[in-house]
Amino acid sequence: MKNSFRYTILFLFLSTVTFAQHPVDYVNPFIGTGGHGHTYPGAVLPFGMVQLSPDNGTEGWDWCSGYNYSDSMIQGFSHTHLSGTGVGDLCDISVLPMVNVQPTNEKIKSKFSHGTEKASPGYYAVQLEDFNIHAELTTSLRCGFHRYTFPKTANAIIRFDLGFAINYDRTVESYFKKINDSTFIGYRFSKGWADNSKVYFAVRLNKPVKNLFLISDKQTVNASETKAINVKAHLQFSTAAGEQILMKVGLSFANIEGALASLKEINGWDFDAQKSAAANIWNKELSKIKITSDDLAFKQTFYTALYHTYVEPVRFDDALGNYKSVKGDVVNGTNIYTVQSLWDTFRAANPLFTLTQTERVPSIINSYLAFYHQSGLLPVWDLHFNETNCMTGYHSVPIISDAILKGIKGFDYNDAFEAMKKSAAQNIRGTNFYRQYGFLPQDKQEESVTITLEYAYDDWCIAQVAKRLNKTDDYKNFIKRSQSWKNVFDSTIGFARPKNSDGKWVTSFNSFNQQVDGKNAFTEGNAWQHSWFMPHDVYGLMAKYRSKDDFKKKLDSLFIVEAPASKDLPPDVTGLIGQYAHGNEPSHHIVYLYNYIGLPEKTADMVHQICTTLYSNKTDGLCGNEDCGQMSAWYVFSALGFYPVNPASGEYVIGVPSADKAILNLSNGKTFTVLATGLSASNKYIQKVKLNGVPYDRSYIAHADILKGGTIEFTMDEKPGTVWGRKDADLPGKNFKQ
Repeated sequence: MKNSFRYTILFLFLSTVTFAQHPVDYVNPFIGTGGHGHTYPGAVLPFGMVQLSPDNGTEGWDWCSGYNYSDSMIQGFSHTHLSGTGVGDLCDISVLPMVNVQPTNEKIKSKFSHGTEKASPGYYAVQLEDFNIHAELTTSLRCGFHRYTFPKTANAIIRFDLGFAINYDRTVESYFKKINDSTFIGYRFSKGWADNSKVYFAVRLNKPVKNLFLISDKQTVNASETKAINVKAHLQFSTAAGEQILMKVGLSFANIEGALASLKEINGWDFDAQKSAAANIWNKELSKIKITSDDLAFKQTFYTALYHTYVEPVRFDDALGNYKSVKGDVVNGTNIYTVQSLWDTFRAANPLFTLTQTERVPSIINSYLAFYHQSGLLPVWDLHFNETNCMTGYHSVPIISDAILKGIKGFDYNDAFEAMKKSAAQNIRGTNFYRQYGFLPQDKQEESVTITLEYAYDDWCIAQVAKRLNKTDDYKNFIKRSQSWKNVFDSTIGFARPKNSDGKWVTSFNSFNQQVDGKNAFTEGNAWQHSWFMPHDVYGLMAKYRSKDDFKKKLDSLFIVEAPASKDLPPDVTGLIGQYAHGNEPSHHIVYLYNYIGLPEKTADMVHQICTTLYSNKTDGLCGNEDCGQMSAWYVFSALGFYPVNPASGEYVIGVPSADKAILNLSNGKTFTVLATGLSASNKYIQKVKLNGVPYDRSYIAHADILKGGTIEFTMDEKPGTVWGRKDADLPGKNFKQ
């Protein structure tokens, strides 16, 4: 009886351990650090200003975040990083602990093994083999926290390399100054993808520095401060075996005073307490969606995807409420966000925020409006309040429109509407030619087809807000402009294609190529991928085909046609299924278009294939660039069972759920539950649906219905249902007139 009792207690204990896991426990920050994911594994809080992570010191496209899992060297731990972008920048304020190295201007790296690496939300650790140093990193919102365990030595050094840069970023000025034997300040100004980047920092250590050695543009400086292009500062200590030196590095994008104030975010020197605090903050955010599944790999993939959607945008205002404006001066503002990859994130990441970060959405949009008032235009790709003008469209517009149409408060609708109109009236980025000709002619500007399609969609978004605000003339103007996509769609071949200003098609067009006559006609893709971007007018696109069946055949062919060898497509075009490219954003909505012709099982097939073959819990578990959360947002939505094909419509098109149960904890205090009864690997088709216990035949669900709370229940089977999602009245996209 005693043994039986002990076994019962042991079973209950193990059961408690198994089932007491929190969402944060399933996150693996190494997912996406391999292949072309371009993520980083380091310590960051949700939307945190500090992204404290290792850098390999390797140049190249797959090191845009500073780190790739294929590498075996570490050159330092820097405090700012980009997650999943296709261009490298940041990696500001690089730090490397080392021993028995003389102060030098030379590049220094250490070998490391993945076997000694550990990463979890808000924490990173690794053993630097060349120096026998155990490095640990955690963070608050604006302050990085380092813990280095040294061997016994009289020459322990923490080196600041302010000249460190990746890809085509470069330091233009840096500064380092000793305040006292444990406090230091400085800055790094740089020019790269961000034309004018300024990062100020303040350092405080728990142990006095024995000596400070400064190297200024390769010259040793016998002083307590120096200013140059390339400054390297060596902080020297004597350490006992196993001695830990702790260091805080506070940041500001305004001034040193703000950086010093950031140090106060972490009280005392309890590293483990800060690590736990970071994990708790992450757990609170990740718990906004709770999933039930017996598939551990799925839960790891899902929660890491949700984690990646919360990494960017990042906070830009410092602890004193200041930041660097677009013009470069210091301005006051709170809850300001930057790093906005809008060409990517408008599709799913920002719509996801309306469900999971509802209270944060107004601050993000107010950041766009601050950018607008400082520069005259809404941001296109904002990097530390620098307009990179990267990618096409003016995609602040659908994000703002989505929030207005969903009734999210906290920003000035009329001010936002005027800002949207200003972007649509600009005379750069081909917008003037687009207005003049009703499309962007290829002989006037490259990427003409993609730009025309995306401007047409953005204009539709403006039209919907005009209608909401009772601005009739504006509505008529922009709804007409939203049909401009038709001017570059050739119904005789079923492709969007480039046209010149004389109104004639460019004859050298090839549907598999990005370029015509040596100039890009499309952005990061070809006609196969871009000819479906009419999310506001899917039925108008169908009308360009002779029949619904012809539309289906063309859609089917996308996933099976093999392209001839081509050298003009960029490396972003990855995750190919036929010519469908899931590794790049223009394809993301396409699999859901089958619902618009009453074939939801075809959508289910493709969603299931993508979720199970192009995402995983491995380091190369992303088939393309993460792009500031968009790649992961597609997965989060799709795993829940629906996706915003038209990101500003307030409709989510239903695909197939991946979890037995998912609970969305909404900001209004209500919960929305997604049940998938009978879900299995073979039961991947929806037989029937109930919404709050009532039969529901629509193959989409409205945002407003989710906000009401309740339960949607999918009855799953190995065969598709014959009623659900079939009737014309039950198809998505019927509620918006063109």
